Amino acid sequence: MNNIIIGTAGHVDHGKTTLIRALTGIETDRLKEEKKRGITIDLGFAHLKLPDGQQAGIVDVPGHEKFVKNMLAGAGGMDLVLLVVAADEGFMPQTREHLGILTLLDVKEGIVVITKADMVEEDWLEAVKEEVAQEVKGTFLENAPVLTVSAVTGQGIPELREEIFRGIQKAQGKNTRAPARIPVDRVFSVDGFGTVITGTLLEGSISEGDELMIYPSGERVKVRNVQVHSQTVPTAYAGQRTAINLAGIKKTDINRGDTLAKPDSMEVSLMLDVKVRILKDCQRVIENGSRLHFYHGTRDTLCKLILLEQDQLIQGESGYAQLRFQEPVATRKGDHFVVRFYSPVETVGGGVILDSAPQRHKRMDAQVIEGLQVKESGSLGDRVSQYLLEASAQLPTLETIAKQLSLSIEELREELEPLCQQGICVALGEKYVVHVQYLQKLWQKLEEILSNYHRTNPLQVGLKKEELRGKLFSSKDTALIDSVLEQFMGEHRIKVTNGRVSLADFQVTYTPAQKKLLDEVVNTYRTAGYTVPSSDEILAAHPKEKELCKQIFEALVAEEILVAVAPQIYFHKEHYQSALDRLTGYLKEHPSIALGDFRDLLGTSRKYAVALLEFWDRRGITQKVGDARVLTKQA
Repeated sequence: MNNIIIGTAGHVDHGKTTLIRALTGIETDRLKEEKKRGITIDLGFAHLKLPDGQQAGIVDVPGHEKFVKNMLAGAGGMDLVLLVVAADEGFMPQTREHLGILTLLDVKEGIVVITKADMVEEDWLEAVKEEVAQEVKGTFLENAPVLTVSAVTGQGIPELREEIFRGIQKAQGKNTRAPARIPVDRVFSVDGFGTVITGTLLEGSISEGDELMIYPSGERVKVRNVQVHSQTVPTAYAGQRTAINLAGIKKTDINRGDTLAKPDSMEVSLMLDVKVRILKDCQRVIENGSRLHFYHGTRDTLCKLILLEQDQLIQGESGYAQLRFQEPVATRKGDHFVVRFYSPVETVGGGVILDSAPQRHKRMDAQVIEGLQVKESGSLGDRVSQYLLEASAQLPTLETIAKQLSLSIEELREELEPLCQQGICVALGEKYVVHVQYLQKLWQKLEEILSNYHRTNPLQVGLKKEELRGKLFSSKDTALIDSVLEQFMGEHRIKVTNGRVSLADFQVTYTPAQKKLLDEVVNTYRTAGYTVPSSDEILAAHPKEKELCKQIFEALVAEEILVAVAPQIYFHKEHYQSALDRLTGYLKEHPSIALGDFRDLLGTSRKYAVALLEFWDRRGITQKVGDARVLTKQA
C-alpha cells in the first residue's frame, strides 16, 4: 500500500472538520480561537486506519477566504482530495478557489463529498449534484466519485471510507528513492527534547541520525528522533505525515515555509523559469512586471512576474515567464506552485517550475523560448542537452547537473552516455561534462591565447600550463584544465611539450643570427662541464643582445637542452644527466653521500654541488639527513 496523504478542500462551514472527525474520531481543530469561533483557522492533522493496518495521513485545511494562505501550506503534499460541498449551500466562492488551487498543484485523485445531506430534501440534493457535475467539468474531478453523507447521522460515512480505500489504491504515491524533502508546516519546542518540526514528507526517507539541511538558509541539523502519527519510528517514508526532533537548533532558527532536505539536494535562487497558467475564471489581467504572491510547499513570498513571450495574460491563458524574488527560494525542477494577486490577494494562477536556478533572460528571445519548450516537454535526453547548452560556461559538476534536473547520478550517467556517443556533449575527466558548442567556444578562446603567445614569444615552445589555467578558466581545478588539454590533444589541435602548451603546428624557428647565438650558448655550457658561467655573465658578454639572450635561455630550458637548477646556474642536459647517474650509482653502493664526496665525484666546486643537491631535494630525488644525502623512496 502506498503512503498517501488525504486532504480536504472546500468553502468555510461546509463540514470538513466534522467529516474528518466522523471518519477518524480525531478532532483536528486544536487552537482556542478555532474552538471559540467554530471554524478552522490553521492546518489540522489526523490519520485514517486502512484495511491492511497501515495509516494514511489527513490534512484538514481552513475554508475561509482569509486563510487561503494556510490552506496552500497544506495543499502541496496531497495525493487524494476530499472536495467538500455542503448540500444546503452548494458550490461557493472558496470551493471554486480551492478546486483551482488543487488543479494548479497537479493533484490527480479526488472524491467529491456532499455533506449535510440530512438537512435538505432529495430533489434539492439532486440539484446540488447537477451543479457539482457542472462545476468540476474540465478538472481532475470531472469523473470523480460523488458521495452524499451526513457526519451527524452517519449516513454515507462507511461508503465514503470504502471509496477512500479504493482511491488510495489508484493514487500514484510519492518517490521514496529521491533525496529526502519535507516542507515545514509547524515548529514547536518540547521540554526535554528541544525543537520539533512537522510536515508531509514529499520525497525520500528520513531516519534517526541523518544529517539534513534547512533551506534556504543552508544550516545543517541532525535528526534526533522521528515520529509518524505520534509513534516513534526508525525511518519515515515519502507520503507520511512526519514529526522530526532536531538536534542543535533553536526553535527561532526554523520557520514554516522552510524546507528540511538532504544536504545539497535543492537549488537556492532568486529567479525561477516557469510555465504559468491563469485560472479560467480569473477576472484580472496579469501584466508583465506584476507583483504576485508566490506559494510553493509551505512557503509564501513576493515575486515579480516577467512574461517572456507576451505582454499580458488573461483568464485561461498560459505562457513562459521568469519569477524574480527579493529573498531566496529553494525548489526543484518540476515542482508546482500557485500565484495570487498582490492586492487584493486572490488566486489568479500557478504552474510548474522549469528551471530552479536560471540566468536572467531577455524578453521576446526566440532562443530562450525554444529552450523553455525543451525543458517543459522535451525528452529527458533533450532536457539534459539543453541544460548543458545553457550552463556549460559555469562548468557544472555531475552532482550539480543531477541536482538541477532532479536526477540521481546513475540516471544522469545513463542519459549522458548516448549524448556523448552522438557528439552532443563531451566528458572532461570524472567530474565534468560540457556541451560540444561550449567546447568549441573554449577552443576558439584557447586558439586565440596560444596564437597571441606564439606571436609575442616566437622562441618559446609554448605557454606554461600554470599560466594557461588562469587565462582560460576562473576555476582552479587543475584536473579540469588537464582534461580539456587532453581533449584537444586527442583532436590534434594542440601539443604539450615539457609542461608547455602550443598549437599543434607550431614550431620554434630561429633567424640565422638567433641560431648563431643559441649555438654559442649551448656550446658554452656543453664545454663548461660542472663549472659553468652564470647567466648574467653570458648576458654581460652580449650587451646588445640581452633580451634575445634571455629568450634563448628560456627556450633552451623549455626544450630541456639546459637545466636551471638554481637562479643563474644552468647545466647542459648531458652533464646534468651524468651528474644524476653518478649520484645514484654512488648511492647504490653507499648508504649516503656527503657534500664533499659529491663535490669530488664531479670534480667541481662546493657552489655547484650544493645547487645540484638542493635541486634534487626539491624534486624529491634526494633527502638531507644530517650533513649527508640519501635517495628517497620515491626516487
